[in-house]
Amino acid sequence: MDPFPALADPVRRELLRMLARRAARVVDLAAMHPISRPAVSKHLRVLVDAGLVSADTHGRERHYALVPGGLDPVRDLIDELSLRPRFDASALDGLDLEVRRTVRDHREAAPSDPEEETA
Repeated sequence: MDPFPALADPVRRELLRMLARRAARVVDLAAMHPISRPAVSKHLRVLVDAGLVSADTHGRERHYALVPGGLDPVRDLIDELSLRPRFDASALDGLDLEVRRTVRDHREAAPSDPEEETA
């Protein structure tokens, strides 16, 4: 169940947008696209096979809905690529220690009598 190839097609991405708003039948989805109903069905089959959409049969109709966790692999990849630190976070610990040490040294070196500062 790899969602990435299924997301490559703009028609399938639009179908996902529509299904994110609410579940729908093939006929409803086809009415909103300039392609045929069988073509919409084929796109939906790809989305179902990729684990992005579920299909439930109600009598003679199939109702399609977005699968809540279907996009998790995509989210994980985006998080990995965009939130990866460019350096080791432990480097900040050393910087913090050095800043504290410098502030302490400046406080210790500062004159305690305000008259000494002007002299």
